[in-house]
Amino acid sequence: MGSQPLLPATPAGFVLHDEPQAKRLVVGSGAAAREIAVLERPGRAPGLFWFGGFGANMRGTKAEALDAFAAETGLACLRFDYSGNGQSSGRFEDGTITRWLEEGRAVFDQLATQPQVVVGSSMGGWIALLLATALRGSGRIAGLVLIAPAVDMTQELMWAAMDRRARDLLASAGAVPMPDSGLPITRALIEDGKQHLFGGRLIEVGCPVAILQGIADQEVPYRHAEQLVARLAADDVVLTLVKDGDHRLSRPQDIDLLRGTVARLVAEIDIARAP
Repeated sequence: MGSQPLLPATPAGFVLHDEPQAKRLVVGSGAAAREIAVLERPGRAPGLFWFGGFGANMRGTKAEALDAFAAETGLACLRFDYSGNGQSSGRFEDGTITRWLEEGRAVFDQLATQPQVVVGSSMGGWIALLLATALRGSGRIAGLVLIAPAVDMTQELMWAAMDRRARDLLASAGAVPMPDSGLPITRALIEDGKQHLFGGRLIEVGCPVAILQGIADQEVPYRHAEQLVARLAADDVVLTLVKDGDHRLSRPQDIDLLRGTVARLVAEIDIARAP
């Protein structure tokens, strides 16, 4: 988990520029200490801050596309690996929403020195919303771009989808594999997730929100995104549905949509910040 991964081929539609080198940030203390790998690109505000999904790393297609967009436009960009993922230390099985949120908050607090557009994919969308609600009114988050946001996933998309046999196995063995990826869903992850659930209450982040969601997504149903929009009623929210889009939304046309969405949000923020 902590070894250097092979770099993926550059996806069509964008070019990497001046690839930054990973730095390491220690989060936690004692037995809970772990080294978090961070890729930091300097640039102007608003910076771009990436939260990856469950089991993803900061060198995936969308994260690389975001960094390439930042390089082309002169924006700052921050991305990191959760503990137990990619180049960061730790075991994936020890991961919880509390743990991964703490790591994201540490990277954000220590390295994001200017207002940020926070981009979160799948589980990263949930964590991005948790961070945004905690920082509401601070001016530190200028906008959110959420890709197939798996809000409340531990309860609504994991526990609720388990049959009796899977729940019994989770109770006895402490973990069950995800049907598609085989990644472990642990009892600790499910239990810890309960303290972060938004449930049916309104979510107020105090900044513009753009949501990209595939209608063909089998992991996070598009109705889940529609329900989220209803709970973000107090904020400026735009939901874009991709009729043939899957959960990853990593095809060239999906990357173009992501780039265009981020560009529009950055332009709106620049106009709002102009004297």
